[in-house]
Amino acid sequence: MKILHIRKIALLVISLACYAHAGEAIREERVEHAGAAFRVVRLEPKRVQLVWKDGGGEPFRSFDRVQADRAAKGETVSFLMNAGIFEPGGIPSGLHIEEGRQLRPLNLADAPGNFFLKPNGVLILHHDARVTLTTSENWRHNPHGAPLWGIQSGPMLLIGGVRHPAFREKSGNLLHRNGVGLDQDGRLVFAMTGRREEVNLWNFAGLFLKLGCKDALFLDGDISAMAVNPESPAGKNHFGAIFIVSE
Repeated sequence: MKILHIRKIALLVISLACYAHAGEAIREERVEHAGAAFRVVRLEPKRVQLVWKDGGGEPFRSFDRVQADRAAKGETVSFLMNAGIFEPGGIPSGLHIEEGRQLRPLNLADAPGNFFLKPNGVLILHHDARVTLTTSENWRHNPHGAPLWGIQSGPMLLIGGVRHPAFREKSGNLLHRNGVGLDQDGRLVFAMTGRREEVNLWNFAGLFLKLGCKDALFLDGDISAMAVNPESPAGKNHFGAIFIVSE
């Protein structure tokens, strides 16, 4: 009986510790790089969810609709970021896996635009909380593990600590941008240019190097948005898939 009692106490302590971690406030960093300011959030992968459609099969499209949906379920959304390039109607341009189900296939077509600037890449969270961040071609040939969720976007910003071969240091293609990397501690690093800040892809990739990432993926630009610990509806820009933390 004493052993059983001790085990119950141990399980309770573990549960409380997990609950405390899950409810931790999300901290946003401000990082300066290459003359621009960036907003950065580092998250344990298991806290991050990926959403595209609501219970009725309609794409959420906007942050405020996700917040309303989760509030109706008794949850609070503490982080939101648009999760990749999409087609008209909010349809993800490439691979989309949600709750273990593949809803959109890998897209290896050749076409204009950032998404198709090869190599592009995939970000996968597995059921055991491992993360795969690799090129789409690598994933095509080795789709290992059991994905919980996954996205495809492009281009890759960093591949094994090296910038995408198409990037140029002096490029004048300056835009508002957002992306995600994987740091040396296994955390997902979400980054976005600050308000009224613009950067080229060479320097955006360099930011992730500075943040301790060897692999990083471009998500989108121009309309990109991020909300951290929002106390009100967080905006109505229209997106495809959306990263969230909801607890």
